[in-house]
Amino acid sequence: MSLFRLDASIRTDGSTSRAIADIVEETWREGHRDDQVIRRHIGLEPIPATAWANAVFANRGDLASLSREQREALDLATTLTDELLESEAFLFAVPLYNFGVSQHFKAWVDLVITDPRLANNAGQPLKGRPAVLVVVRGGAYGPGTPREGWDHAASWMRRIFEDVWGLDLRVVESEFTLVGVNPALDQFKEIAAEMRAESERLAGEHGRHLAGALTH
Repeated sequence: MSLFRLDASIRTDGSTSRAIADIVEETWREGHRDDQVIRRHIGLEPIPATAWANAVFANRGDLASLSREQREALDLATTLTDELLESEAFLFAVPLYNFGVSQHFKAWVDLVITDPRLANNAGQPLKGRPAVLVVVRGGAYGPGTPREGWDHAASWMRRIFEDVWGLDLRVVESEFTLVGVNPALDQFKEIAAEMRAESERLAGEHGRHLAGALTH
């Protein structure tokens, strides 16, 4: 059995999305000590910005006519898609950057979808496989907050994972992660601590779901 883990944070030290994802992975490992974790660190090793266009315009039926850049893009799309198809469970850790989808994550999704095996009309070969999405936001975007509705990333990611790929998705959301970093948010320390504790609890719960889903 194997777990695919993707991290989109541009940070290592102090990354909340990585820390919460670690809880999910550690809980999963309790039932899968000897199983493989396939890792993709797109925040630290970004997908080339030109790869998607090169893959889109590459003619797979005429490989001899492809440019070097097009061949490299197709090869990378194949590798990324292989990583998903070869995994039984998934863990995605994606922070909210500038109110939208991380450019690193969007580039990864766009390139994967160029592979015919995971295209929109591919028949959902990943359908039903368990997945956890860790969403991290520096501020607060919930109902009644000044920035309610400013998160333009989470719903898009759910569309890809649930509707396009058909994953059995569970979500951990953590907000106010910049409390303690941004002095303007110091007044929310208690709320932030409660939110963090709840997200960590949920991360453990969802990690156990991943582990259990693979043993049934």
